[in-house]
Amino acid sequence: MTGYLADGSDAAGTAPGVLLAHEAPGMSPLMRQRADSLADLGYVAFALDLHGAVDFDQAESRRRHAELMKTPFLIRDRAMAALAVLTDQPGIDPGRVGAVGFCQGGITVMELARARAPIRCAIGFHPGLRRPAGTPPGPIDARVMMLVGDDDPLAPPEDRATFAAEMTAAGAAWEMHLFGGVQHAFTNLGIERLGMAGFHYDARATSRGWAMMLDMLEETLAP
Repeated sequence: MTGYLADGSDAAGTAPGVLLAHEAPGMSPLMRQRADSLADLGYVAFALDLHGAVDFDQAESRRRHAELMKTPFLIRDRAMAALAVLTDQPGIDPGRVGAVGFCQGGITVMELARARAPIRCAIGFHPGLRRPAGTPPGPIDARVMMLVGDDDPLAPPEDRATFAAEMTAAGAAWEMHLFGGVQHAFTNLGIERLGMAGFHYDARATSRGWAMMLDMLEETLAP
């Protein structure tokens, strides 16, 4: 696996960290841009790589996603390894780390939260809301925020209700924000090229969601 590190720390002291988890198609220039944007704000950002491969087609993307979802703890183990890479970086405060995921990455950051990994928040953009096979329910310490398009075919109302019930049972401090008329992958400017029904970029939801994410990071990762 080859992740991408964008280090916004300086010599004055230690900086908070953000682990970024990619969409189902894997590591991309967009993920590196997101890491760079966070580094510009003073974070140490690490975009993980769950696949160890890039530039595969949609059929292979679906196959890999299915494997991750049906193999107990595969997402969790790879995400924990990536988190260790981030927290081992010089200049980072390992006690001030958040996790942000996009699409499949929303599942990834929630696996860290369910494992009670040392993250202060788990934030998902157009996330998958289902648990992978074998992941047990349990208490969640991290703050949870999911940003969901109300017209996202991959996060239907029944999945949102099940997720809400799980978070409540876990005693999590959680929130879910719905963007009316917004579909899946709303932060991906080039998503229309795939020609997939229910997938559409939305500039307003992207801008508002990014601002909400920054507010959550500032709130939870303060010294």
